[in-house]
Amino acid sequence: MRDCYKILGVSKSASAAEIRRAYRQKAKLLHPDLTHSDAEIEAFRELTEAYEVLSNEHSRSLFDSEQYYRENFNFNEKKHKSFDYRSWLLERGDDESMAKLILFDLLHHREDEAVARYKEMNMTRTGFKMSRWFTREDFMDYGFILTEELVLRQEYYDAAILISQVILMNYSYDYFKFFIEDVKDFARHIFKNNIEYKVSDELALDAWERALELELSREDDAFFLRKMADAYDRLGDSTTAKICRDESIRLAG
Repeated sequence: MRDCYKILGVSKSASAAEIRRAYRQKAKLLHPDLTHSDAEIEAFRELTEAYEVLSNEHSRSLFDSEQYYRENFNFNEKKHKSFDYRSWLLERGDDESMAKLILFDLLHHREDEAVARYKEMNMTRTGFKMSRWFTREDFMDYGFILTEELVLRQEYYDAAILISQVILMNYSYDYFKFFIEDVKDFARHIFKNNIEYKVSDELALDAWERALELELSREDDAFFLRKMADAYDRLGDSTTAKICRDESIRLAG
């Protein structure tokens, strides 16, 4: 790995805040949505990898140690294994490391591994949340990207849960600003086209209940309630089905 400090343009004594500030400033200029050349995209990946190393106290300490040996003892990379950030995260195995590994894989052409690990963590770790380990900006950006990857792999329920978290966080933070309408449209597509008959009725009901929390529109809510009524009918709960259907009619009226 190249010198992470030089990539970010900070000194070796830089504080965590200085590292975050430097990353955000450079990321805005190199983000794939704004750049197009292969060199710029590669520079963004390199920048993100450097930030991941330096933003974590333990990985930064390991990187500093490796740099020290290289500079003072003629460290030969060909004969010694260099620091492998991904393997280090994998070996740790805690929730924070797994969340950062999901992000690392997502940004390094390992989308299949990122999606598989995200699903595994949700199924095996009670209370696992990606949002716990990242800034709100990072979680919303990369949460949206991960949602897209989940949809591509037909993991619709997980996509519905994640996009709901992203939108609800935006309501309290207003990060996406004008772009939030595109995020909402993507959410509508998932809830309206990728839930019914794609997941079990029990999971579908949970997804549509989450959709109602997003307050997309009266028309959208009426649609979700109609779908919930149909699902409850299929599950043999006609009483709850009627409640949902009546509320759907009220909203549509």
